[in-house]
Amino acid sequence: MQKTAKVERIILGIDPGTAILGYGIVKEVGKQLSLINLGIIKLDHLDDHALKLQRIFEKISVLIEQYQPDCMALEAPFYGKNIQVMLKLGRAQGVAMAAALSKNIPIFEYAPRKIKQSVTGNGNAAKEQVAAMLKTLLGFDETPQFLDATDGLAVAVCHAFQNQRAGSAKGNYSGWAAFVKDNADRLK
Repeated sequence: MQKTAKVERIILGIDPGTAILGYGIVKEVGKQLSLINLGIIKLDHLDDHALKLQRIFEKISVLIEQYQPDCMALEAPFYGKNIQVMLKLGRAQGVAMAAALSKNIPIFEYAPRKIKQSVTGNGNAAKEQVAAMLKTLLGFDETPQFLDATDGLAVAVCHAFQNQRAGSAKGNYSGWAAFVKDNADRLK
């Protein structure tokens, strides 16, 4: 009887931001998750928004080159009252998506509530609760300096918990053409 090889994939999770962008990288082998890395990209020292977007693209591209993720999961923008903040956040997310799409890496998006629910069981969990649960789930002791890092990690873990494989669901884009086809209404 032949054993089936466990599917292995690297998931890059992104919590987009224009002041601080958080990221987390996990390895999934079967149902087992392990932490590869987590961190932040600090952008608040840059005054020019275009420079921030350039830095996001460059830094995400470096992470992709270094860790060779099989997919990217992002926190979807949430609706707020400040239109300018939403616009800037959407741009940051778009630039991170572009970095992945330029390398043909599938993209998945999750609402903030879905991420918290997936990781903690509570869609209204505080950032500190999410961080504590991730430390337990992945067995790491260090407390990141910024909770944005654990937010990025939470996105990656959420995606792993969804048990999706490349090509299995809407929201998975392997290139610009696929994204445009599924999002024509967003491009008007």
